[in-house]
Amino acid sequence: MSRGWARAALVGYRWFGAGIYPLLGPYLAIRAAKGKEERSRRKERYGRSNIARPIGPLVWFHAASVGETNAVIPLIREVRRRGITVVLTTGTVTSAGVARDRVGDDVIHQYVPLDLKPAVSRFLDYWKPDLAIIAESEIWPMTILELGARRTPQVLVNGRLSDRSFARWSRRPSLADALFENLSHVVAQSDLDAERFRSLGARPVTVSGNLKVDTVPPPWDKAELARLQAQIDKRATWAAVSTFEGEDEIAAAVHRALKPRHKALTILVPRHPDRGDAIETMLKNNGLNVARRSRGDTIGPDTDVYLGDTIGEMGLYLNLTEIVFVGKSLMGGGGQNPLEPAMLGCAVLSGSKVENFREAYARLLRNGGARFVRDGEMLAKGVHYLLSNPQAREAMAVGGEKTLNDMRGALKATVRALEPYINPLTVKARLLPRDNEDAETQAGGQW
Repeated sequence: MSRGWARAALVGYRWFGAGIYPLLGPYLAIRAAKGKEERSRRKERYGRSNIARPIGPLVWFHAASVGETNAVIPLIREVRRRGITVVLTTGTVTSAGVARDRVGDDVIHQYVPLDLKPAVSRFLDYWKPDLAIIAESEIWPMTILELGARRTPQVLVNGRLSDRSFARWSRRPSLADALFENLSHVVAQSDLDAERFRSLGARPVTVSGNLKVDTVPPPWDKAELARLQAQIDKRATWAAVSTFEGEDEIAAAVHRALKPRHKALTILVPRHPDRGDAIETMLKNNGLNVARRSRGDTIGPDTDVYLGDTIGEMGLYLNLTEIVFVGKSLMGGGGQNPLEPAMLGCAVLSGSKVENFREAYARLLRNGGARFVRDGEMLAKGVHYLLSNPQAREAMAVGGEKTLNDMRGALKATVRALEPYINPLTVKARLLPRDNEDAETQAGGQW
């Protein structure tokens, strides 16, 4: 594809978006009915807001989902510490809840505008960000082009390109170049990610490591943890977390295989809690007794599976066990974040389809903090071994801790890369008249 064709493709994308823009009402209404949009805040997806823009410099952070949101929160706090207003956009109801719980009144939260020119232009015209900081792999053509047209610096942090995404962009090098040339800086997770971004035309590119290592463990309610631990009593436990379709069935099969030798409780936490009804039906069809977190069910001596079908309680579930299988690694592929269970002292088991977390798993494997399994049968053997060998569990937990210590430092490296963009805004923020503080306070933290 020549550069001329790339430009033509982007113009076509712009006009296509403008054409379908008036038809998006029913689409968002359907999503709202499924709980995937907040009905009262749908207008934010069109770039509209009823929150006043504070006077002074403003940084726009965008994080697509829960993992990205958690990763950038320490960075957001660093920017806020300098007196700069932050607007944080997320794309899911779940991530909005995480942002509300973890940064609350300190930021202005909005849902990200649809990547269509009318919505993006309205959002940018209203908020007028001085800097855009985008997390991980959120490459939205219209947003990137509109920021570029306004000469707004845009920095991709914790940047990564999966094998699939890199292959897709590599087939369209001119299109990639036309987009990535708008990025002021890419701060990549690994040397491999950095090499991929450079090959697609991004300049400059630096390497920071993974920001997810420099976050705190997911929170949990201590009183609720104690209550559940009392219900579990002395039973052994293992957990399958962030599971995708097909992996729930594997977890059920593992439980049945373990049951003759261990009276262990299986904790099953699907990546999408709205699948709870279907998963419960499947488990019952396999002859298993199920207690559901969303119903407040009690864990009894005969409970086979505790179904963690809630949002924002991963810290609670991980504290109930020392053995964790991390999903989207046997079925689906790409993997999910293994660092959170490692932070809480868990031995990590996983399938090998983890290209989205390749660097983290490579280090965990090297330090003995994780082990790969190829199928359900091997997973059952791995869980059985760890249930029977507390010393092996402890050794894996130590390996996970060593990995985390080795990988820390991404936040400091990312802040260093952002200094040329943040420092001028810090100076502007300090020069604001004191009477503007009330306006900033009034605008922040409205949900």
